[in-house]
Amino acid sequence: MKRLKIVLTILFMAFIGALIGGVTNHLAIKMLFRPHEAKYIGNTRLPFTPGLIPKRRNELARQLGKTVTNYLLTPDLFRKKLLTPVMEKRVEAFVQKKMDQYILQSDKTLNDWLGIAGATQLPEQVEERLLTIMDQQMYDMKAKVTTGTVEEVMPIRWQQQIEERIPLASNFVLGRAEQFIDSAEGRQTFQKLIDDFLHSKGTFGGMLNMFFGESDSLVGKIQREAIRFVNAPGTKDLLDQLIWKEWHNIQQQPMEQLTAGFDWDSVFSSVTKYALEQLALRKRLDQSLFYYWPQGSEWTAEHVTPKVVGFLFEQAEAQLDESLRKLKLDELVKEQVDTFPVAVLEDLVLGISRREFKMITVLGALLGGLIGIVQGIIALTLNGL
Repeated sequence: MKRLKIVLTILFMAFIGALIGGVTNHLAIKMLFRPHEAKYIGNTRLPFTPGLIPKRRNELARQLGKTVTNYLLTPDLFRKKLLTPVMEKRVEAFVQKKMDQYILQSDKTLNDWLGIAGATQLPEQVEERLLTIMDQQMYDMKAKVTTGTVEEVMPIRWQQQIEERIPLASNFVLGRAEQFIDSAEGRQTFQKLIDDFLHSKGTFGGMLNMFFGESDSLVGKIQREAIRFVNAPGTKDLLDQLIWKEWHNIQQQPMEQLTAGFDWDSVFSSVTKYALEQLALRKRLDQSLFYYWPQGSEWTAEHVTPKVVGFLFEQAEAQLDESLRKLKLDELVKEQVDTFPVAVLEDLVLGISRREFKMITVLGALLGGLIGIVQGIIALTLNGL
């Protein structure tokens, strides 16, 4: 009977110890989060309210923010994970793909792009501006051309070319004259001139006809003399002098006098009409960028995209530390944690560590039971003494 009493006493003490240890640990775990808010009796706040995490949430948020910026989202991490050659190539391929899809190989016409940019009136404005410039330029040209003499207005190079061709012109004229004189047409012309001359002189003409013989023989003589005259060296010199003299006379004449009967308005109108027809701006804008630049994708992929992406990566790496400081990630984390509902945070932590917390409760009960057994043994020992 005595032994049974000892066993029951020890078991009772173990049960009480286990109960106290388990409940104490369970309450300690619960008090990490509960209660979520402070509890009051009158104006007196109950101790241990709110729970540890809600009560220290501001400090927790601040410390978590520092931990994130100092150990998690550090500049070295971004450099190792994001600012790498592999990532640069991926970004380059992505940018080029999007440029091809939406710009370089898109079906959108230049008019569509102008519409997107809100510049639908640009073709009319360009044509109007072009006409204004053309009118101004043409009237400026007219004023320049019609002011001064031919020598002052005509470019020196043109004048030199004309003077270089004067001997060629005299040779051409004499050559054509010789061909004409020696041709059947020339013979007929001389025949008609001689006949008309002789008939105009009446009796005197008849006497001349009798003296020189038939007009046919006279024509042959005149043709030979005319050809001899054309081929004479002095004839070319004379013709050169005449052409030079006329050229110098032309050089001294006012351009306004030479162009007095010129229809400038018709010329300007024709030039303007031709320019607009050739420009055909709206028709040209009704084509895609790929139509005008089919090799645009290959060219940009080789010359533009790598340089742009490389420049952006260089700038990102150079400004990374300063950018992260300006972002103030610690403050962002703190603000998010401050606004995070405690109940959700509790569910998150317990959802991850529920089994471990249960083991802590069991361990508390086990330790409490062992302590109860030790206390029972000690108590029975002391009572037995």
